[in-house]
Amino acid sequence: MKRREFLTSMAALGVATSLPGAQAEVVTGGQPWQPGKVNTPPTPPRTGGLQFLTQHESDTMGIIAEHFIPADESSLSGKDAGCATFIDRQLAGDYGKAVAVYRLGRFVKGTPEQGQQSLLTPAERYRQGLTALDQATRKAYGKPFIELDEPRREQILHAMEAGKFDLGADVDTKVFFELLLQNVREGFLSDPIYGGNKEMTSWKMLGFPGARYDFRDLLSKKGQKLNIIPTSLIDNTL
Repeated sequence: MKRREFLTSMAALGVATSLPGAQAEVVTGGQPWQPGKVNTPPTPPRTGGLQFLTQHESDTMGIIAEHFIPADESSLSGKDAGCATFIDRQLAGDYGKAVAVYRLGRFVKGTPEQGQQSLLTPAERYRQGLTALDQATRKAYGKPFIELDEPRREQILHAMEAGKFDLGADVDTKVFFELLLQNVREGFLSDPIYGGNKEMTSWKMLGFPGARYDFRDLLSKKGQKLNIIPTSLIDNTL
């Protein structure tokens, strides 16, 4: 298109958008915000039973989460906090499908800082990795991972962290371990609306106030123990 034609078309577009008949769409959910009110809460994941993981895979992830985050006097374990539920729902959604990740290749193994490059989605990596884990433990010990005793499971996870437990040619053991650890951490620290952090256990442990609008009513309370009860997005969507 020539420059004159381009400028003429832009002028015509400006006239068209200024005609009396033109209508603008009202966008809601933005400012002004109102204290105590969430205008655009995230859509809660679909509730109910398992959405991606099989029961065996979910049980395996629960055991792994319990090893990563054991229960103590300050919080529930990763298993009891619902980390496996969080992961199941994430794998059933956009994260599991890798909708925001470029996966058309070419895939080159880079530095750790560059992250994992793979044709597989996170959901596919979980299915492949958990299957490989059971195959490896059956081969070495005659049992799937969750049927091993606790010390043996702990030993295997430490070996996976160091990249020294062979899960076969198709699975990078260390990378798979880091994926499991990352997602368990996310489930433990996430808003309970996503299935993890049951009873806001991690927020209570850390003293994190949760999804609150602001703290203007507390600004004058300097040097005082506030004992703020955490607030979940669940509370704001009821």
